[in-house]
Amino acid sequence: MILEIHGKLKPYYVQTLAMVFFPGVKFPEGEEPSPQIPEGTVTLDEDAREVRASVTLRYGDRETSGSAAVAWDSAHGDRDRIRKMAAGEAFMLAGEEMTGIRPPWGMLTGVRPAKVASELLASGLMPDEAADAIAREYGASASKARLAVDVSLAEGRIITPESRRACSVYVGIPFCPTRCAYCSFVSYASPGLLKLIPEYLDALAADIDGVFSVIQETGLRLASVYIGGGTPTILTADQLRRLLAKIREHAGDLEEFTLEAGRPDTITKEKLAAAVEFGVTRVSVNTQTLNGEVLAKIGRAHTPEMFREAYAVARESGVRDVNVDLIAGLPFDTAESFRQTVDGVVALDPENITVHTFSVKKSSEFKAEGRFDPASAVAAESVDYSESALRAAGYLPYYMYRQKNTVGNLENVGYAKPGHEGLYNIYMMEEVHSIFASGASAVTKFVSVPKEDGSVRIERIFQPKYPYEYLRDYREDGGERKRRALREAAAAFFAYDPQKEEP
Repeated sequence: MILEIHGKLKPYYVQTLAMVFFPGVKFPEGEEPSPQIPEGTVTLDEDAREVRASVTLRYGDRETSGSAAVAWDSAHGDRDRIRKMAAGEAFMLAGEEMTGIRPPWGMLTGVRPAKVASELLASGLMPDEAADAIAREYGASASKARLAVDVSLAEGRIITPESRRACSVYVGIPFCPTRCAYCSFVSYASPGLLKLIPEYLDALAADIDGVFSVIQETGLRLASVYIGGGTPTILTADQLRRLLAKIREHAGDLEEFTLEAGRPDTITKEKLAAAVEFGVTRVSVNTQTLNGEVLAKIGRAHTPEMFREAYAVARESGVRDVNVDLIAGLPFDTAESFRQTVDGVVALDPENITVHTFSVKKSSEFKAEGRFDPASAVAAESVDYSESALRAAGYLPYYMYRQKNTVGNLENVGYAKPGHEGLYNIYMMEEVHSIFASGASAVTKFVSVPKEDGSVRIERIFQPKYPYEYLRDYREDGGERKRRALREAAAAFFAYDPQKEEP
């Protein structure tokens, strides 16, 4: 897409607005105009009283426009936010006329909705007032505005000053038995790559030792551990026991210990018995849908019956919390089918149910096949039903995030029975505290304690993306260079006093 911006606006914000109406577009430099290439012009005009925005969109033989004005009012926040509000409103008007799409989140792009709700609540607004403000100022629907506030309230009950001074650990297992057609995660399913697992576990054990030694040096309290992937239960029972034992060498009492078991076709009684033995408190058994035909078409190597059997194994293991992931708006699925999926999973009575919305990733099979309906009435109806059904069954929304190129411009929401919220999800998504990560493609994220104005300082350290790169580093020196780099970065980061201005 070709974007022309006049005024004090960051290109990224305008690009996120454009992707609401033109999912999957890119913004290469020097792109030549063409009827197949959308174009947009955004212009800001300011005076002492207000900022005025105008947007013109051109695509094919159509041209649409929108305009808006927002006063320089302190109630609207700082000047950059006011500029964004004016540009966003104008873009929404032009985009809706061009595509017929009315985004349920309005101009709320590039920011976590719960964060906006938290800021409004912190300013003294009551929950209903905060929801009204989100709907009014950002053009979000009333139901989405209320969802943002409810998630913020749930997070507020969990995030404490003590949790902000703690940390968590992520352990990555980037291997899967097969690759789902909608997936673009760095995970590997070919037999040749799966042969790397034994050596990968050797490298991961050394990595885990290094990560925990750095945590000990920082003096941070460890709150939670999350083993994700990929599919961690692709490991054999003995391999899983070895990994869990390595983590338990270092981890004492934990608020939460999650194993993202994930694929039902990899879950066995022996593996989950090992998980419980080593203190795992939360497992995910993810079916995505209970429609067998859809499962086959999206590349899942299991049936609805296999999911139910795996869920029963998890339930019988005695683990405290079980989560089930679902995906609304999958290709080949229908709203009625998804309603049956929700009802079927609710009947199982797990502690957590996470409802994702189908998002086409650039490297997924579905992206290559062009399976993307940006409006997706099916996804919208499915998401609406899941929220009403889960609330009626006693589940409350506790964390939420949004992704680019999601059908219907919708959201991903974690629901939980009160007292069973997935803590790592909140700590990670809301940048509550530092996450130390081990494994290929894992990202360590240092997060400072908030300053007086609530802002935090963040620094990221990236592991090699692919397992063979990760193993190459390990073969060179046993991972010593990476451990030293992490130690030095942590020492420099945590030497700052977060309550003072940075030098």
